[in-house]
Amino acid sequence: MTATTLETWNALRRTRPIAAAAMIVALGGAATLLGAWFFQYGLGLKPCPLCLEQRYPYYFAIPLAVLVILGDSVGSRRKVLLAALVAIAAGMLWNAGLGAYHAGVEWKLWAGPQDCSGPLESLGNATDLLERLGQNSNVVRCDEAAWRFLGISLAGYNVLISLALAAVAAWGIVSSPRHRALEGTD
Repeated sequence: MTATTLETWNALRRTRPIAAAAMIVALGGAATLLGAWFFQYGLGLKPCPLCLEQRYPYYFAIPLAVLVILGDSVGSRRKVLLAALVAIAAGMLWNAGLGAYHAGVEWKLWAGPQDCSGPLESLGNATDLLERLGQNSNVVRCDEAAWRFLGISLAGYNVLISLALAAVAAWGIVSSPRHRALEGTD
């Protein structure tokens, strides 16, 4: 980072904390989704149903964060912008919980959903078996981590990233009253 970029960022952080928090959420969320897509399409690691479900909060938070940035730039009401940051923080906390659940399933701490980690039920006769094998050939198991780094799976990293983004949104919320007191605005 150059000195001018750092000065610009510090000015934004001090004068417009809501926009600064939203910017970090949007960029961090986008980087996370790009990473997930890289693992899926670039490295060929198919996501399980829980992995795909953990992307939904990002699909919600990124556009909402962009709207917060735009709203801040046109002078939208502070309460509306703060409500959006609360929604982002809540979504990221939910996602951290879902990621922790998924990591626990991968570590066999508890059972996962039946559709991606349950036992095979009665296979029936040979014809039924062939049909089921044809239907289930693309099932990716939720209880097997496709990739780990430093012993942490992608679900585990999602927990850390989601908690960090929730913390950033919360920082934007709690920093806003200080900014309001300094500016004397709504």
